[in-house]
Amino acid sequence: MKPFIPFHLPDIGEEEVCSVVETLRSGWLTTGIKTKQFEKEFAEWIGIPHAVAVNSCTAALHLALEAVGVTAGDEVIVPTMTFAATAEVVHYCRALPILVDCNTETLNIDIEALEQAISPKTKAILPVHFAGQPCEMNRIMEIARSRNIKVIDDAAHALPAKYQDRMVGTLGDITCFSFYSTKTITTGEGGMATTANAEWAERMRVLSLHGITRDAVNRYTPEGTWYYEIRYPGYKYNLTDIAAALGIPQLHKCDRFATIRQRYATLYNEGFKEIPEITVPYVAEDVEHAWHLYVIQLDLERLRIGRNEMIDLLKKQGIGTSVHFIPLHLHPYYRDNYGYSPKDFPVASSVFERIISLPIYPKMTEADIQYTIEVVTAIIQAHRR
Repeated sequence: MKPFIPFHLPDIGEEEVCSVVETLRSGWLTTGIKTKQFEKEFAEWIGIPHAVAVNSCTAALHLALEAVGVTAGDEVIVPTMTFAATAEVVHYCRALPILVDCNTETLNIDIEALEQAISPKTKAILPVHFAGQPCEMNRIMEIARSRNIKVIDDAAHALPAKYQDRMVGTLGDITCFSFYSTKTITTGEGGMATTANAEWAERMRVLSLHGITRDAVNRYTPEGTWYYEIRYPGYKYNLTDIAAALGIPQLHKCDRFATIRQRYATLYNEGFKEIPEITVPYVAEDVEHAWHLYVIQLDLERLRIGRNEMIDLLKKQGIGTSVHFIPLHLHPYYRDNYGYSPKDFPVASSVFERIISLPIYPKMTEADIQYTIEVVTAIIQAHRR
């Protein structure tokens, strides 16, 4: 048997090691020159005036909601097919997350369900670019603009991705990215919020460090001053220079990483095209997919095993997998506190039983991809009805 293929491994090279060591030797470890450089390069690369670096995408989403004025009693529309953080941050603002179902093809937020969920209390929409495929942002923005609702898109999966030749990060009012260790580029833990609105960017920047007017660079360098003021009660969400030192060379490699992911997705698609028990990911014509995830769906009616058994068999053959996601409405908190049941979100509930995320990342080889295809195919063939 081949060595175990983990679900993900970060691609860290000598450039990242040298950049981090340089920062360690500089004597400046927290938010400073490297973080500012990372923000500047990220904003220029996305093509947006402002980028605010923080310690997670969760932090970015929270600050974005705060910046656009979401507060107690407001409602925020969130897809049920997402990770905990997307709805969690709504609770941070003492607002109410309103869950909606997903599209049958892309697994992104269902636009019709979104529109039906809007009420006079709706303050924001939080679409998620599932697996790295951009949502139908033109329709979402039209719906939002006509009702004075803000759009904060969760792009944790979507770097780099494009919608109608426009970079994700330039589409919503504020866009939030993740640099968690499994993402398309990584700082270990980290995130970024991008926006064209200078006022929102400044508010997020100040809120990210206790609401004070001066960060450490502005207070502890020879050019700085000890004096600062608190504008708002803020948070401890700043990104460190150590993390930014990792992020800068990762950003420089982002296009190369994306090319590899696209090639591997194409190999998977080709490998599974003659397997009727597998539905490969649908990709809309007007997008460039980031391929953070490669999510297949099993036709369980054609198989004698379920999704969980499939995962176990893959693991025994040396292949790590995951499931994205357990929809929010199936978790005890949302079930017990909001009274949600599987029938309230039939698409997400049904899809959840069939989905498996296969490994896809630059540290893999084409041989790893081919082995994964062979093992998946062999398991399917052995367990057909």
